[in-house]
Amino acid sequence: MHLCENMWRWPYSGAVGTMLLLLLGSSSAQDVSAQLSCPAVEVAQNITQPQYNCVLNKNTDVRTLVSFVHSFLYTVQPHPFPERLFLEIIKDPQQLQSNKELMTEILTYEVGFLVCIAIGILYIVLMPIIGFFVAFCRYCGKCGGNMYQKQTSSTNSLRRTLYFSLFAITIIILAGNICMFRSNEDLKNSVNQSPLQLNNALRDMHTFLVSVPQQVDNVVNESSRTVEKITRNLDDIGHQLGEKIQQRFRGTLDPALESVKLLHNESLTTRDQLDQLNSSLAQLQSSIDRTQANISVVRDRLTQMLSIPECKGCQNLTADMKKLTLNITISTASLHNFKSAVNEVIKADLLSEISEAEKFFNTIPEKVTNETESLVNSSKDQLSSIQKHLLPITRDLPLSALDDASKTIIQLQSNITTYFPEAEKLENIRWSVGLALCFVILLVVVCNILGLIVGLLGLSPKVDPTNRSMTSNCGGIFLMMSAGFSFLFSWLFMILVLVLFPLGGNMHTLICRPWNNGQLLQFIDTPGLFPNFELGSTFGLKRKLNLSHVYRECKKNQPLWTTFYLYELIDLESALNVSKYTAQIDKEFEKTSITLFSVNILSPDMIKKLVNTSSKATDFNTTAVTQQMDDILRINLNTTAEKVYNLSLQQPNDIKYGLQNESLKLRRIQTDIEMTIFPQVINLKSSIRNLQSSSEKINRTVGEVLRRAQVAQDFLNTNTTQIVKTESRRFLNCQLDYVNAYTKWAKTMFTQHVGLCVPVARVVDSVDTVVCVNTVESLNAFWFSLGWCLMFLIPSIIFSMKLAKYYRRMSYSDVFENHIVMNHIPRAQMKIPLGCG
Repeated sequence: MHLCENMWRWPYSGAVGTMLLLLLGSSSAQDVSAQLSCPAVEVAQNITQPQYNCVLNKNTDVRTLVSFVHSFLYTVQPHPFPERLFLEIIKDPQQLQSNKELMTEILTYEVGFLVCIAIGILYIVLMPIIGFFVAFCRYCGKCGGNMYQKQTSSTNSLRRTLYFSLFAITIIILAGNICMFRSNEDLKNSVNQSPLQLNNALRDMHTFLVSVPQQVDNVVNESSRTVEKITRNLDDIGHQLGEKIQQRFRGTLDPALESVKLLHNESLTTRDQLDQLNSSLAQLQSSIDRTQANISVVRDRLTQMLSIPECKGCQNLTADMKKLTLNITISTASLHNFKSAVNEVIKADLLSEISEAEKFFNTIPEKVTNETESLVNSSKDQLSSIQKHLLPITRDLPLSALDDASKTIIQLQSNITTYFPEAEKLENIRWSVGLALCFVILLVVVCNILGLIVGLLGLSPKVDPTNRSMTSNCGGIFLMMSAGFSFLFSWLFMILVLVLFPLGGNMHTLICRPWNNGQLLQFIDTPGLFPNFELGSTFGLKRKLNLSHVYRECKKNQPLWTTFYLYELIDLESALNVSKYTAQIDKEFEKTSITLFSVNILSPDMIKKLVNTSSKATDFNTTAVTQQMDDILRINLNTTAEKVYNLSLQQPNDIKYGLQNESLKLRRIQTDIEMTIFPQVINLKSSIRNLQSSSEKINRTVGEVLRRAQVAQDFLNTNTTQIVKTESRRFLNCQLDYVNAYTKWAKTMFTQHVGLCVPVARVVDSVDTVVCVNTVESLNAFWFSLGWCLMFLIPSIIFSMKLAKYYRRMSYSDVFENHIVMNHIPRAQMKIPLGCG
């Protein structure tokens, strides 16, 4: 069971189709399948997850300024999210006009904004009034309008103080102005990119909604593929189960059959050796007989010559003449007995003897197929029932709600595409206005900088104020222009700040801040807040489904099963419980039995013949033949020929020449023996040794055949039934394990992989990014930067007007002389008055 389950570590793309995936594995799964006779096919590891493209682009250029804005807004509005106030307003919007206590609470909650608005209104009212009075007063020659500058000893120090103070204020205003440019551009980029980001998020959401039914269908369809695969396994049961049974027999049956085949081949080889040996022996005997005839002729002649009376001392060779013979007959009785035993084995035809065993072995798959036909058919019926049992899962899931949501997403995308061009035009107008405001503030900054630079370059402290240079005078005029522009535009810009400040500030404090800390979603989850909106009932749930819960779970990319409490709709354990079908298949298996006929590896008659062959191979003795061969190799006619020759030297010429002639013939016969018979004898001795080794080998092989045949026969007699039953049970368990492993995989897919809902959280995050992070923060950064500049315009006006008099050309002069008592210190005598500056 566990072996098949391990194959399901590589699940496929679906939610209910795991039986086939157990058949389909990677390398480790294939090893298991090899053991269980279940073919494996490679599959994907997990169900296919959609590819999402949503990337949230956040403005990061003004994050430091945004931190200042957040701190300022938290100071202005430190109170938590007013859930109760919103609930009362949503329940009865009309009470805003009649309920004074509610209005008081709202004003109390907004007191920080009200104070800032009051300050802004005061700025708007006082700035033009002050500007008017200053202008009128200067026109009347007052408030610095009188072109006369009193010269004192602290004039230079005061001028430097005013200079550096105005320089610092100008740098501060410039920093705010740069932030205005940056935030204005960021706001434009945010508005322009918002449709794309929202469309990407909605497209991912649509992809998610479409993919969930597809994932469920893929899993359910996977069950069909699994059933088809198991059905193919059952149709191929003869091949798969039969081969496994064959493999169990191979360990004992194959060695026995191979040893029988080896004995047959060795018998044929030995017979060929015996035939060749007999032929060689006959050829040797023929050579011996021919040589014997030649020796007899020479011996008769020598005997006749030695009997002549004139022959001196010839009686001494009479005994040698009797020994001069080659009458040898090679005995082959033991060879004939051994050959008859070998021929008897060959005639018995060992290969035909084991054909029954091979037939038994080769017909096992066919036998399995025939005797499991009814089991296969009933199992197919149960597999079809399993498929029908799994199909209602898709019907019980609330997939129609996803279709409705998908249509809504498409409509939203269409609306964004439709209205974006108009929004883009309005944004271009807003951006142009904002850019103009930035340049006006920049104009004030430029006037200050030009006044500071030009005034400093043209100033000569020793020159009389009425004689100041044109450059110095221009510097003072630039400073007065800065003050004039400030009075002219600052109160108008403050009106814009006063409009944007409560709008952007309240959006941050009432929407963005509670959105980030989760209070807004919790507020939306308030029961009865939206009477016609109940997310849980939309999906057919019994419990209330909180948006905050959905967002948190989807943020962690959890599946729909736990996020939407789908286990309340579907009892997955019951839906995937197919044990009654597998139990029925198991029951049908118990009724089926595969019977293999008994077979004898070797018949009793063949065993008797093999025993007889082994006995004759043991009795095979080549000692006599070998001794005869050695006797032949010891023949030496040259000795007798030498004696005859020596004797001929003592005889008269007639006898002498006759004896020498016969001596020469003996030597020639000896040479013929050495050239013809000796090689034949040597080859025969080698063949006899080989045959002796073959007889011993056959004896051993016969013993091995008898032993292995007996082991195989005992194994077949005692284990055939158990092997068939064990392998059949293993094959069926593998198929059933596919089903069991499938249910586990399907449960894992449903509860952990189907509908990973991170796109839902991304949609929320995209709205947060577009509305709060990019748009609202950029808007707040803009009005904060503008307000920053406007507030520092007040000291800028004061310092620029004060400093301008030190650069402008005066109409009246005032000479300051510092008379001191002269003394004898030379350096003191060289001291001159400071003059005007």
